Amino acid sequence: MSADVIKLLPDSVANQIAAGEVIQRPASVIKELVENSIDAGADSVKIILKDAGRTLIQVVDNGRGMSDTDAALAFERHATSKISAASDLFALHTMGFRGEALASIAAIAQIDMRTMPRDEKIGTRILIEGSRVIEQTPEATVPGTNLMVKNLFFNVPARRKFLKKDTVELNNIVREFERLALVNTGVEFTLIHNDVTLQQLRKGSLKNRITDLFGKQLDRQLIEITTDTSIVKISGFIGLPENARKRNPLQYFFVNGRNMRHPYFHKAVMTCYENLIGPELQPNYFINFEVDPASIDVNIHPTKHEIKFEDEQAIWQIIVAAIRESLGRYNAVPGIDFDTDDTPDIPAFAPNANGEHSIELEAGYNPFDTPTPGHDNSRHNTPSTYRQSALNSMITDWERLYSNFTGERQHNNSVPGDTDDIPVVESALNINEVPGLIDTPSDNVSGIMQLKKRYILSPAREGLMIVDRYRAGVRVLYDRYYEMACNHRFSTQRVLFPETIELSPAQNAVLASIATTIGSLGFDIAYLGDNTWSVNGMPAELNGINPTETLTAMIETVTETGDEIEDKVYESVTLSMARSAATRAGRDMTDAEAEHLLGELLRSSSPHYTPDGKPVTAIITDEQLSSLLKV
Repeated sequence: MSADVIKLLPDSVANQIAAGEVIQRPASVIKELVENSIDAGADSVKIILKDAGRTLIQVVDNGRGMSDTDAALAFERHATSKISAASDLFALHTMGFRGEALASIAAIAQIDMRTMPRDEKIGTRILIEGSRVIEQTPEATVPGTNLMVKNLFFNVPARRKFLKKDTVELNNIVREFERLALVNTGVEFTLIHNDVTLQQLRKGSLKNRITDLFGKQLDRQLIEITTDTSIVKISGFIGLPENARKRNPLQYFFVNGRNMRHPYFHKAVMTCYENLIGPELQPNYFINFEVDPASIDVNIHPTKHEIKFEDEQAIWQIIVAAIRESLGRYNAVPGIDFDTDDTPDIPAFAPNANGEHSIELEAGYNPFDTPTPGHDNSRHNTPSTYRQSALNSMITDWERLYSNFTGERQHNNSVPGDTDDIPVVESALNINEVPGLIDTPSDNVSGIMQLKKRYILSPAREGLMIVDRYRAGVRVLYDRYYEMACNHRFSTQRVLFPETIELSPAQNAVLASIATTIGSLGFDIAYLGDNTWSVNGMPAELNGINPTETLTAMIETVTETGDEIEDKVYESVTLSMARSAATRAGRDMTDAEAEHLLGELLRSSSPHYTPDGKPVTAIITDEQLSSLLKV
């Protein structure tokens, strides 16, 4: 008889396994604890952090509090006050319901909690370490709950080792805080990190909460949307098309007071902005859905961010109708923008005005008169004369071109596809004079051309090399700036008028952490308080570049990479500097500048890719060109 091998896992091990799904980083702890505070009826929540939550996460609320029995039971797995039967899952009005969060947190941290119900005079204190209750004693405290999570992942070294740098973890915490604050506008929130108050929010409307979190400039960039149907009630705000962003758009969905991600509804929003914004841009939106709890399923993922709707297709159509109606009501659709460059100044028609003309016309001048061939018309200095002369010249040029073309064709008896026998045709037209074929006429002899102010075309040994002009600039400038950064050779150029940049709390935390480093790169910045910085100087190498956009791009690059800042900040920051300084597509560049850029690119150690792995060059081989021209 074989031995039994299946065993029931201890609760402590099961809780650690569950913690791997529910608690991924400090931000996950804050989400679960704050949602518990909201479910307990709190209207004031304070979050206190040490070392981005690695050392301490403390959440203090003024909710209902717990009795001594409930305080101990709350940390047991599947213990909850939110539901009591399976049918309750389809009528949820609370954020939590599984009873896994506190048990998972207690399994991977040290817990110190003080709590007291509002109608009691004595509370309780409980100490837990790794799912094991160390002590529970009566404690004099204030109504509500004060829960401290210390030394997160202290007993799971592998998980603790893979936590990111404090700046990255704090950024994730701030973003989770923003989501919680947006969906609970009737709650006062305070966020403190290392004894510094990052955010203090009072109760208010959704729009007030948005501007408090992301800056007062958003007040003028938002359009209200609202619609009420039997299926769903939609309210909130969408951004004007001209304020769409390339990076980090503010995009939030809420349903019944809960944050959610919904790619299908996101696509509905993007459909409304088609032809209003570029393909690389994303609009801002803050959209709240109110539906019957029985028509949604939130029990899909442990984080409860993914939600299934019973009437997704109908809600899609309602979203599209509501957003398009709001965009049309606020005239967000851009008008036709005519190109007025190099156009003549046409005066307004005024019949009673005395007209003065700079051209003297002869008494017998007739603008519709066509000169008679064979007669001397030199004295008629008329538009029709010039038109006929230009037409005759054009016919002569085209006749010369056609005769050359037909002559060469008659003598060309080579086999199609045999490129070595194709003769060189000397056209009557200069290629640099043909409008639209290349962007800037040039007399260079290097053989390079520019196409659509975006690409550089150059002969290559294998065929024709096509170079993305902007990416080539990023590659060359990155190599140059990185070398200068490593050797501390940047110089600062003071700006005539210092500029101020207002950041979100998350961006402010990142910039504060790299301020010293970017100072060594030639940036002169000073903190003014309230998430606002003054830009007093820029690297001389970035002369003419917008300092606000450059700093914002640097913050976003450091945030996206999530690298250890001390080790790789030069790479992230110099990449952002190169992106800001490189000549973008659509801007003028002389052929001499293009030739110099191409030479610098080919001297790079990695000319075919940008530092972030995007292709810079492409080759159309001789064989591919020949196949395209086969008869």
